[in-house]
Amino acid sequence: MTTNTFLFLLLSLILAGGLSFYQYFYKAKNRSKVTLFLALLRFMTIFGILLLLINPIISRKTFETIKTPLPIVVDNSGSVLDLKANEVSLNLYKKLSENKALQEKFDVQTYRFDSEFQNAITFDFKGTQTNLDEVARSLKGIHKNSNYPTVLITDGNQTTGNDYVYSFDANNKVYPLVVGDTTTFLDLKVNQLNVNKYAFHKNKFPVEVFLQYSGNKTVNANFSISQGNSILHKQTISFSTSKKSTVLNVLLPANNIGLQIFKATISSKEQEKNTYNNTKNFAVEVIDQKSNIAIISAINHPDIGALKRAIESNAQRKVTIVKPNDVKSLQDYNVLIFYQPTAEFKTVFENNKLAGINTFIITGINTNFTFLNQQQNDLVFRMSNQKEDYLASFNSQFNLFALDDIGFEQFPPLQHAFGTITTNGNVAVLLSSKIRNIDTNAPLLAFAENQGKRSAFLLGENLWKWRLQSHVDTQSFEKFDLFIDKTIQYLASTNSKKSLVVNHESFYNSGEAIEITAQYFNKNYEFDEKARLPISVTNKKTRQFKKYDLLKTNTAFKVNLDGLSAGQYTFSVKELNSNTAYNGYFEILDFDIEKQFVNPDVSKLTQLAKQTQGKVHYPDQVDALIKVLLENENYKAVQKAIVKKTPLIDWIWLLVLIAITLSSEWFIRKYNGML
Repeated sequence: MTTNTFLFLLLSLILAGGLSFYQYFYKAKNRSKVTLFLALLRFMTIFGILLLLINPIISRKTFETIKTPLPIVVDNSGSVLDLKANEVSLNLYKKLSENKALQEKFDVQTYRFDSEFQNAITFDFKGTQTNLDEVARSLKGIHKNSNYPTVLITDGNQTTGNDYVYSFDANNKVYPLVVGDTTTFLDLKVNQLNVNKYAFHKNKFPVEVFLQYSGNKTVNANFSISQGNSILHKQTISFSTSKKSTVLNVLLPANNIGLQIFKATISSKEQEKNTYNNTKNFAVEVIDQKSNIAIISAINHPDIGALKRAIESNAQRKVTIVKPNDVKSLQDYNVLIFYQPTAEFKTVFENNKLAGINTFIITGINTNFTFLNQQQNDLVFRMSNQKEDYLASFNSQFNLFALDDIGFEQFPPLQHAFGTITTNGNVAVLLSSKIRNIDTNAPLLAFAENQGKRSAFLLGENLWKWRLQSHVDTQSFEKFDLFIDKTIQYLASTNSKKSLVVNHESFYNSGEAIEITAQYFNKNYEFDEKARLPISVTNKKTRQFKKYDLLKTNTAFKVNLDGLSAGQYTFSVKELNSNTAYNGYFEILDFDIEKQFVNPDVSKLTQLAKQTQGKVHYPDQVDALIKVLLENENYKAVQKAIVKKTPLIDWIWLLVLIAITLSSEWFIRKYNGML
């Protein structure tokens, strides 16, 4: 309390006493006990009001002892159980957390982690993933700007997350307690396998396999990839003390359509402690991209043969050459190539307005441009009767699909009528045209999409010369044929809008997050936040049925199906208001990443301890660790003074007292007839 406040309080006492004396004694004739009591009430009222006006600050000082936090973090993942280190981990945890000396010096905090980090005093060692990086990030968030040690009871085998060695704060020491048998056992392991999730039918797809060896002698191992009872690939690999790993690249045939399950296996004549990690299942969904393409032309031209050969270089494409008047059913085709359309094409164009099939229009000297302007709006042609040769200029900013420059600017010119060609609407240009190295600012090869219908335009004939020149340059038709194939693939793809869109994988590994997301759109194709989307999941083998609700996020509905056992599942997502349904299938592969280890990762934990200036300890060294923590003078408790200042105006009892004195004075005066 300041001197000014004290003087104001003294003045308030004098003023309250003076006013009370003046009102009840100086002017009053009767100086009874009642008058004396009323004067006291008046004094208390006036003094209370003056106290509120002055509002003095009342300070209270207390002391608090803040101990250094000591996080004891226990690995709760399944790998600890598989290494038969769960009992050792529990004993270490109890010895550290119940130590009286540590409790007296530190604020002992106990946590457990697997894929997540959380407070815990019990452990089941059933975690399906290990994320030490999450431990580092969580501790940084809990103890910001603090100096503290961390004890990690773990085998150091991380299965998800960033490299944890550099995730922990380098200024805070980490003391790993390594659990698990550190004896080196002979072990062969399929460490990692990379493969695309999708492959095209009748093609070959690559598989990258990382094999790892642990041991002290030379071993010859047999590696194979099988599907069912059929072995698709087999080879022998040698390992030694100097060759601990190898990478294999294998091409496998995609002969069957649908989800295909494969098994990669490595084995030897040597006995291993852990054979679970010798096998890894993987899956590939083989897609049938077979499509029928019609080349519709009223004339004969070498371009037609070149196009047919280029397109059919992909075994999934079939080309039919037909005259405009001979086209019977457009629904038999996935793409229509109109070669130099004229008025004879009118019926085909009219029928396609209803069929909505994507088109590839190639123009040249024999094209009727007046007719073409009437049939489409993407390009506007104002052409003369003069012929001109047009060279190609590649647009590197083209992004509708991935395509490399195959030397377009060195190809022979295409022949076309001279004139002005302008784009109308959303048109993407892959090749623009030049006349003797002078840019015309007009397209040579362009793509357009309107209301879900895709179109391509090649403005020039003699495409066969491009294919021939590509062969001269590269001794192969492959690059040119790939260019045509990607063009056809873009046109063969449909982008029709659906009201219920469900996103999911065809297969998942056991222990992975199994998330399925869905979006429901109303008739205006707007995301409907009020949609009700339950999902029904059925195990194909056991017929076990489960039902879940998809929960709304900002942009979609989502469900997490973690906990399902390995097997094949069918599912159905249904929007209850409109009865729109989506039926799907996925498979969970039997793969437990926590069973891949035979030893703790001592080297990684040693790196972590060195990075943070801590030290690795083993279970029989726990007493030494406790001694290190107790003797470290950097971890002292700090006594903190806490001063709590409370303004009197916040003291509600003073207001209550003023109310009581005022009301009591009024009632007494009323009772004694003094009002």
